[in-house]
Amino acid sequence: MRPFIVLAASTLLLAGCTTPQERAARMQADMDRVIVEYGPACSRLGYQTNSDAWRNCLLQLNTNDEIIRSGYSTRFYGGWGRSHWGGGGVWGP
Repeated sequence: MRPFIVLAASTLLLAGCTTPQERAARMQADMDRVIVEYGPACSRLGYQTNSDAWRNCLLQLNTNDEIIRSGYSTRFYGGWGRSHWGGGGVWGP
């Protein structure tokens, strides 16, 4: 029984490891998604495509949406916005 537990634990630990190439590929895929999702909006706002200001616009819009999606916390015990887990903030659903 003990060898099985050790084998299962080591398998789970190794499954969590990723190579730098895998992390870079995942980050590139995330950035490609951000460009597809927010690129047209930043272009319509007047930013020149592929400029530093355009990239900053992409990051700001993505960050704002992530904050809204995850429920921002203004206090130690919870936030006023929508909770990440689907429930409400401090004041209910």
